[in-house]
Amino acid sequence: MDEKQPAVYILASQRNGTLYIGVTSDLVQRVWQHRNGVVPGFTEQHAVHLLVFYEMHSTMEAAITREKRLKKWERLWKLRLIEESNPEWRDLWPEILGSTGSPPSRG
Repeated sequence: MDEKQPAVYILASQRNGTLYIGVTSDLVQRVWQHRNGVVPGFTEQHAVHLLVFYEMHSTMEAAITREKRLKKWERLWKLRLIEESNPEWRDLWPEILGSTGSPPSRG
């Protein structure tokens, strides 16, 4: 996976739990930051660390537009979106690591 590509992602505390929607230009780095408590705030306070959905975009503008739309969606629609591509609510972190198998450096 090309790590430097705009993406929208959804993190969850557990299946049907607390959700967080974000946007980034580096999905692996950003999810690593959430998982390791480097990002103070909502995800740290609510233990929202499971990557349950993500989609890549060709431009940051498109990703930001999609993020804003998803944030306005009803909760049920967000749950359906997750379950369409990830019905077991698997943590997709290993998937985005790809063949490297190792997290990004903190530097």
